[in-house]
Amino acid sequence: MKFMKLGSKPDQFQSDGENIRYIASELASDITIIVGDVKFYVHKFPLVSKCSLLQKLVAESSDDEINLSSIPGGPAAFEICAKFCYNMVVTLNAHNVVLARCASEFLGMHENVEKGNLIYKIDVFLSSCIFRSWKDSIIVLQTTKSFIPWSQELKIISHCVDSIASKATMEPSKVEWSYTYNRKTLRSEIQHDSQWNGQHIVPKDWWVEDLCELSVELYKEVITAIRATGVLSSDAIGESLIVYVSKKLPGLSHGSIQGVNVKKSQYLVDSISYLLPKEKGSVPGGFLLSLLHSSIILNCKDITRKELMLSISRQLEDSTVSDLLFSSPNGEMALYNIDVLHELVRLFVDQTRAMDESLDDPEIADASKTKVAKLVDDYLAEAGRDPSLSSFQFISLAEMVSGFPRPNHDAIYRAIDMYLKEHPDLSKNEKRRICQLMDCRKLSAAACSHAVQNDRLPLRVVVQVLFFQQAQSTGANSGRTPGFPGLLPRGSYGSSRSATTNSDNDWDVDHDELKDHRQRKTTSDSRSSSGDKASRRKMKIFARFWSNKDRTGEHSGSDTSDSPASAR
Repeated sequence: MKFMKLGSKPDQFQSDGENIRYIASELASDITIIVGDVKFYVHKFPLVSKCSLLQKLVAESSDDEINLSSIPGGPAAFEICAKFCYNMVVTLNAHNVVLARCASEFLGMHENVEKGNLIYKIDVFLSSCIFRSWKDSIIVLQTTKSFIPWSQELKIISHCVDSIASKATMEPSKVEWSYTYNRKTLRSEIQHDSQWNGQHIVPKDWWVEDLCELSVELYKEVITAIRATGVLSSDAIGESLIVYVSKKLPGLSHGSIQGVNVKKSQYLVDSISYLLPKEKGSVPGGFLLSLLHSSIILNCKDITRKELMLSISRQLEDSTVSDLLFSSPNGEMALYNIDVLHELVRLFVDQTRAMDESLDDPEIADASKTKVAKLVDDYLAEAGRDPSLSSFQFISLAEMVSGFPRPNHDAIYRAIDMYLKEHPDLSKNEKRRICQLMDCRKLSAAACSHAVQNDRLPLRVVVQVLFFQQAQSTGANSGRTPGFPGLLPRGSYGSSRSATTNSDNDWDVDHDELKDHRQRKTTSDSRSSSGDKASRRKMKIFARFWSNKDRTGEHSGSDTSDSPASAR
């Protein structure tokens, strides 16, 4: 740490109790300066010769007491200035230089009062030493918050900010001063993101941790100045924000922010959200979701939540289910706040719609849609465990991504199965609407095998799965792709929205044959000689089912009772 020593005489200030300071001298004091609760018994001449304010006050007052309680820095600041006036030894450093500078300005210790006055000496010290030192600049900047507005008007804050920003944006190979770096970095990252300065390897993010010493207000000013230079990447800015929040709100990443000052935490989240780079991927989605979660808990500004949601939606495909499982607000029975994901998906849909119109290659947008569809499916599988999650909420969220491309429908089937398991009292109509979210033709072989033995599914869905499974098997054996959609009544597969239902009697006719088919399925596939005959028989069974459907409409929900429970 840099320091400057002024004066040559020994310190002669002494105390008489806690509130009295005096000069140990044979010459009696002739003036009393009151600063707060402390009285200074001093001499007029040394002080008046260097302080224009005291010249004025002494000339105007007939009293031997002068009150300077409004001096910035209080008794400690006045004593430094008084020692300088007496030519006593006083040491200035990064911790007390702002205090001394503001107090000397208050007292009017300018060059026109006396040559080589305190203000001049402090300004030389600041420009030649403090502002050239990385850590001293940060210490000085942090101390300025106690002396606002003086430190602002004297431009100490702006000079510190400019000094810090210029050093943070410097080439790492030119960094020759000490800095704090306690984070663990992989060797490969060090080699890729670091530079040799002739003595040791300097990582590109060498400056990040030292800025964590700053208050939120000052940190915000520094990051704004760094961004204005345009030198550092948005990724570097994003990393700094993450490290700063981890220091100031350590429970954020774990979703725990209990025991904190609410107003300060609100301001922190609002400020960090304001500083977030707009570039996609510059900050991990998990960090953004943690900020969003905190903004909801802390009841931050609406604009903060909206901006965070917009940023998250731009990279929603990179999120994880665990990050999205926001707990419901206090007083609500639901385990999770599903409305958050609903709004994020809505924003994502709006953005992809605009992207589809602007991109020449739609596959770029489709890749993101596929990931988001899988994310929503997995989220519903987890949120479906909540008994208080309504079928309307489940269906509403699932339908938002129903048109997104998927390699298969296994994930949405798993979500449906989980929801049906936790909500056994659903009506037939609710079950029908939920099952319409999946396309039985797009289930994998493993999912089909699970579905045909799933006693939670409506009978009609099980029949569909069996039919498509058999049709695919027949097509594979014959060496051609089956045209099974044409065999079914219109609207009877996948995303069917038919509102008609079959009577229970229509299905009772063939229920025993369906059960018999389930029992014979595993053995019939292994017998190649009798496989074709079995296949033809199954097709006849299904033809009878669908002929009944043509006559009486769509069956919506009789459950089988002899199938094993769904495997997890």
